[in-house]
Amino acid sequence: MRRPFHNILEAIGDTPLVRLNKVVAPGSAEVWVKCEFLNPAGSIKDRMALYIVEEAERRGWLKPGGTIVENTSGNTGLGLAMAAAVKGYKCIFTMPDKMSLEKVNMLKGFGAQVVITPTDVPGDSPEHYVQTAKRLAKETPGGFYVNQYHTELNIDAHFRSTGPEIWEQTGGEFDAFVAGVGTGGTISGVGRYIKKMNAEQGKSIRVVGVDPIGSVHYSLFYTGIPGEASVYKVEGIGDDIVCDAFDLKAVDEIRQVDDRQCFTMARRLTREEGLFCGGSSGGIAHVAASLAKEMGPGKKVVCVLPDHGSRYISKYLSDSWMQDYGFMEPDRQLGLVEDVLHVEHPPVVTATPETPLREIVHIFRKHGVSQVPLVNGSGKPEQIVHEVDLLRALQSGEISMDAPASKVAARVGGLIYPKARVEELYAIFAKDQVAIVVDGPRIVGIVSQIDLIDYLSRKTGS
Repeated sequence: MRRPFHNILEAIGDTPLVRLNKVVAPGSAEVWVKCEFLNPAGSIKDRMALYIVEEAERRGWLKPGGTIVENTSGNTGLGLAMAAAVKGYKCIFTMPDKMSLEKVNMLKGFGAQVVITPTDVPGDSPEHYVQTAKRLAKETPGGFYVNQYHTELNIDAHFRSTGPEIWEQTGGEFDAFVAGVGTGGTISGVGRYIKKMNAEQGKSIRVVGVDPIGSVHYSLFYTGIPGEASVYKVEGIGDDIVCDAFDLKAVDEIRQVDDRQCFTMARRLTREEGLFCGGSSGGIAHVAASLAKEMGPGKKVVCVLPDHGSRYISKYLSDSWMQDYGFMEPDRQLGLVEDVLHVEHPPVVTATPETPLREIVHIFRKHGVSQVPLVNGSGKPEQIVHEVDLLRALQSGEISMDAPASKVAARVGGLIYPKARVEELYAIFAKDQVAIVVDGPRIVGIVSQIDLIDYLSRKTGS
């Protein structure tokens, strides 16, 4: 029996670990879920919110009568608003307009001011919800900007709280940990704790991240370059900016999910397992179940269910909403980027930044290509020369054919990993780029729009 608490903040943490019984395929490893949606404000973010507020108080960043300001997808805001209500602070939160009405109204219910910003704007736009929060924090007397995306305190909260709890509940007897990558705090903090215990006890527990298609994290992890951000529906995981609270070294692998997989599994968790959790929980459980199927009997996977389903009554839990967005239709899996490369794809032609432009023209003619990546000594792409780059340079009359290719090259973009989902290519093509497929430091292929058309036409024909 739990002890009596002096206030609701003392009830944060100590969430149950529950085994999944129906949504995991027969012959799979066990999957156990950490029910973080049972925290008092309904999500795992309660842990981080309280930890940062109390650290800010201790360090003098947040003083009596102050105002907490943060950009949030809703859950961090709810945790902060709950803490503020108990401690007597005011709150201002910025949120993208894709977030559910339930989250907005819950924040307002705590007495917070909510500022809604557009979703489909670049991360450096003044209208982006992160940039808006930073501005409001500066303009507000006594304002404290939480900065969940870039503070080490986000990671510390889970290293000190979530990680040790999971270890104690399992006795350290599990084989993989799965969590979403949003700000990166949860997977980085728990991942660091697991790495520490692995080293101390000679274990080899894997840390697996989950990232939605359209987020930048997957490409960042595998290529070192953020992916091309695009809009997705699931809330609470993924992002369109690089987050300093995401420690790539704490993670062993990242897997992608799409909106359909997130919402379909979240509905199954509610209806078959009785776990009333959100769409991000569905995506994480989908990956955990897939991993468990690969690992087989005798193994154990632990994953996090970050937030409560009450935030999504009007969204994925609604049949009409799912139908409106096509999520009730049969799924069409387009495959992986590496599948596109297997369709009669020629070897990649590269050059160095020092290669003369006349040699670049020769490469264009000889190989029938319209772009040439420029690689460094280790083979890593750094720049790219497109035909149009060369045309513009020649038109200006300020460049000679003996000049190095780097003089007209553009910054390399559109990097993608072979096992990324084909759907990732659309965001790259939308920016008039080709997709440069890299595996570690090596370029293993280039995919253009006609390559994808050829692949899909063959796939449809088959």
